Amino acid sequence: MPTPKYKQRCALCKKNMVLMYSARQFPICVDCHMKQINEPVEDPTYKKLFDIPVELYRQSSFLRNIKGSYLRYHSLTEKQIEVFKKTVSDLKKGKPEAE
Repeated sequence: MPTPKYKQRCALCKKNMVLMYSARQFPICVDCHMKQINEPVEDPTYKKLFDIPVELYRQSSFLRNIKGSYLRYHSLTEKQIEVFKKTVSDLKKGKPEAE
């Protein structure tokens, strides 16, 4: 994981601090991000894909971003699905997230 450059307040709640790695990154804390992706998934294939422990979502901004993309566009590419599954299996094995 790259070293954080600075901290910035969350753009939504304005309370929590977010570690920023890039100036292009949107400052959103884990709690606000979890609220955004906490919508139910209706499609049975994606429902099974996103049925992972909440701790993994809290641990990985990548997993939160992929679920957020699905909720926004209602589809994912094959590559996104493949990397999502790989990241979930790595996190379950205890490997740290590499951003």
